[in-house]
Amino acid sequence: MAAPVRRLCHIAFHVPAGLPFARDLQRFFGFQPLAVREADGWRQLALRSGDAVFLVNEGAGLGEPLYGLDPHHGIPSATNLCFDVADADAAARALAALGCSVPVPPVSVRDEQGAATYAVVTSPAGNLSLTLLERTGFSGPFLPGFSPVPSAPGPCWFSHVDHLTLACNPSSSPKLMHWFHDCLGFHHLPLSPGEDPELGLEVAAGSGLGGLRLTALQGPVGSAVPTLVLAESLPRATSGQDQVDQFLARNRGPGLQHVGLYTPSIKEATEGVAGAGGQLLTPPEAYYQQPGKVEQILAAGHEPNLLAQQGVLLDGDRGKFLLQVFTKSLFAEDTFFLELIQRQGATGFGQGNIRALWQSVQEQAARVQEACKGPKLDAAACPGALESSAEGLLELRDIHGGLE
Repeated sequence: MAAPVRRLCHIAFHVPAGLPFARDLQRFFGFQPLAVREADGWRQLALRSGDAVFLVNEGAGLGEPLYGLDPHHGIPSATNLCFDVADADAAARALAALGCSVPVPPVSVRDEQGAATYAVVTSPAGNLSLTLLERTGFSGPFLPGFSPVPSAPGPCWFSHVDHLTLACNPSSSPKLMHWFHDCLGFHHLPLSPGEDPELGLEVAAGSGLGGLRLTALQGPVGSAVPTLVLAESLPRATSGQDQVDQFLARNRGPGLQHVGLYTPSIKEATEGVAGAGGQLLTPPEAYYQQPGKVEQILAAGHEPNLLAQQGVLLDGDRGKFLLQVFTKSLFAEDTFFLELIQRQGATGFGQGNIRALWQSVQEQAARVQEACKGPKLDAAACPGALESSAEGLLELRDIHGGLE
């Protein structure tokens, strides 16, 4: 490995001036302002929830934003991952020797609270760049060059970033996996026994119906880096796009599709986000009516009706469970969303929910079709049921990459 990463410092977003993304993070998800910098045409605001830090780069300066790279992308999206490294200069040299592009060579920044050195490299994941940061001895709340922002304590629904999911081009996961291994020290994390790293985990919806290929990567041994999940669509016989395909089209290529935020209480987090006006996806009713689903929820120690009301997905068995809720896109372009996740011993990413959601939508659609048969009960007589089924299909496309 050329430049082993030690910790995720922050996730950076690039948005046009006036877009209320930073405000929405505060209002709907309980993030609190941490530090700000306004210079050279950029307004950079760092926000925090627990150890999860988002840096919102707003505007379009003449140069590069501090600690990042202007993607010149034109679409609001997550554009940079910043990792702590032991030696930024050495890391940049090592990556350059491997053929990586280093558009921002090592830069030192100092203020009264200390100093930091960073370099920015491009990645093979579309518009996503990576910042390698060395900040030994810095004592400020965020980074040199930023001014602290006083703020009241927030609800802190989320303690840290659980995982980062990249939407990838078809068949590109092996190449990306090797790049993150060789350059940053990530290694394959099997999601199923005997999993081939070159193939990952294939979660098929059914014959000819497509599905997802998931490849999980862990950070270097001893690091505190979130799991990186590579997601790509499986070939399908039918026309249309799933949500990975849609992301690739709307983002104009691969990139960071969503961030999983860990919560110790998904009930409290979901109630808080929904109560604040945050928009969450709602699974179809049939998902909670699958055979064995009630028993599975009870075995995990939860109330089935409450999970259904909150739209919480549950996966797992043998005393190890995973609970998930997904937000709707935080940008109008559908280029980024959040996942709220609570783990009860499970280490996967809800792959069992992909098949379950697909099957539940199909069953719900079949019930609607059956109910609408007969001389006195046609489509005009049950528009509400048809609308409910359609909404389930649409929202399924937004959950776990979707399956159309």
